[in-house]
Amino acid sequence: MVANPSQGGNMFKRILVAVDASQTGELALQTAIGLAAEMQARLRIVHAVDMTNVNMIPEFPTQPETSKVAEEILKDGQEILRGAEATAAAAGLAVETNLVRIDTQNQHNISETIANDAEAWPADLIVIGTHGRRGLRRLFLGSVAEGVARVATTPVLLIREK
Repeated sequence: MVANPSQGGNMFKRILVAVDASQTGELALQTAIGLAAEMQARLRIVHAVDMTNVNMIPEFPTQPETSKVAEEILKDGQEILRGAEATAAAAGLAVETNLVRIDTQNQHNISETIANDAEAWPADLIVIGTHGRRGLRRLFLGSVAEGVARVATTPVLLIREK
């Protein structure tokens, strides 16, 4: 157990974990569940969806195909959260979930959105998986986890892919 002498107990009472459909997302969830159970902390599971590409067709903002794509993205996000919530519940934890949407180009990117959600909740720790990309793959694909670590005011625990 991690203790903070100035608080007289657990350092992390509120843990936020960002999940997606990847193996590293699952590892981050398992780590966050273990920490929350050990520290008797509250757990919040978030999944961010970027709807800006779907909404970028200004000539056809209500095009049926666009609406169907958006519905599927949101449905998939909710399914990811339901699965993560069930996993946490099976471990005996009560959790809350949040599907965070980015709807316009004026909003923050996914990394900033996760960091902002953690600050607003307010989390004591963010747990997020990282794929550990290097070189050109990292340059072109970027990293949500790296972005969260860069902008968050909350401590970030990066879980590396096995």
